[in-house]
Amino acid sequence: MRQNVEVLHGLKPVMLMLVVQIVYAGMNILYKLAANDGMNLRVLVVYRYIFSTAFIVPLALIVERKSRPKLTWAVLSQAFLCGFFGVLLPQNLYLEGLALTSATFVVAMSNLIPAFTLILAVLFRLDKLELITQIGRAKVLGILTGIAGAMILTFYKGAEINIWSTNIHLLKHNHQHQNSHTGNRPILGSSLTLASCISFALWLNIQAKLSKRYPCPYSSTALVSVMGLIQCLTLSACMERNWKQWILGWNIRLLTATYGGIASSGLTGILIVWCLHIRGPVFATSFSPVALVLVAIMGSFILGEKLHLGSILGAVVILCGLYMLLWGQTEEIKEKAKLVSILEEVVTSVDQPAIATSTHEKALPK
Repeated sequence: MRQNVEVLHGLKPVMLMLVVQIVYAGMNILYKLAANDGMNLRVLVVYRYIFSTAFIVPLALIVERKSRPKLTWAVLSQAFLCGFFGVLLPQNLYLEGLALTSATFVVAMSNLIPAFTLILAVLFRLDKLELITQIGRAKVLGILTGIAGAMILTFYKGAEINIWSTNIHLLKHNHQHQNSHTGNRPILGSSLTLASCISFALWLNIQAKLSKRYPCPYSSTALVSVMGLIQCLTLSACMERNWKQWILGWNIRLLTATYGGIASSGLTGILIVWCLHIRGPVFATSFSPVALVLVAIMGSFILGEKLHLGSILGAVVILCGLYMLLWGQTEEIKEKAKLVSILEEVVTSVDQPAIATSTHEKALPK
């Protein structure tokens, strides 16, 4: 019974990160629908963090009202950096890269985030490669395999596979809108997309440090959301002067902003911060390729997009890479647990003779 409880406790971070990827997959589908409706995605980011802040700030004030430590300038500075590198830069650079290249290329590039996160985590001494060990090689190989699977899923189509056929085609083919987002500067778009991935990976490492200094997932997420909202609102207000773009109706735009704020930024923000505190930044990003698999399935079912052989092969490779990485993470945790157990036994064995000697001395007649 105790072993089953320990197994479930160990699987909790895995299950929570899978929930995060499911939410992200839904966000990608809604992004496609909102962009197809003609909404300015930069404005959508602002509304997303307005709803996120309105959701998470009261929750943090209620849940952590007694356990929240005092705010310091160091915490506020790190929260500002998290808002800059985790909200403002990656969101807007991602959108600019999308406009200058293509959605396929940007989604493929986003799967480089685990590799950048591991490199930065090693540089910040939040993780170790240890390639001489089997665990270290498994972690690196798992990340590289996941990236390879994402590339197969994105770039290789192969034969078309008709698993199901539905009449649910929510995506309107607005050629004028599509052409307006087709860029002719792929080198600049590639550079911006690469910078977006690096920025997001940098945020994960800064957030991991913030979680150690300020171990309150609700309050930490609320701080980052507020900082990101202020920065994004300032940028969008300066760049988007057409106030008609800021109008939300009872349509897909409002649904996307609400879902993005409450679920994709609020709920997943809390889960990511918690997993960063428990397992570190590399573990938190190792599940990002799963979102591609989910988007491919949801896109074929809801948006009428076609599934191909490359999608199936890529999904299998991604799952293999994820298994290797999780195996490496699990074995690493076991090794640390064994080391802690050995140290406790050594300390106990050293203390016991001292206690026995003290007891014996008290028992001697004076």
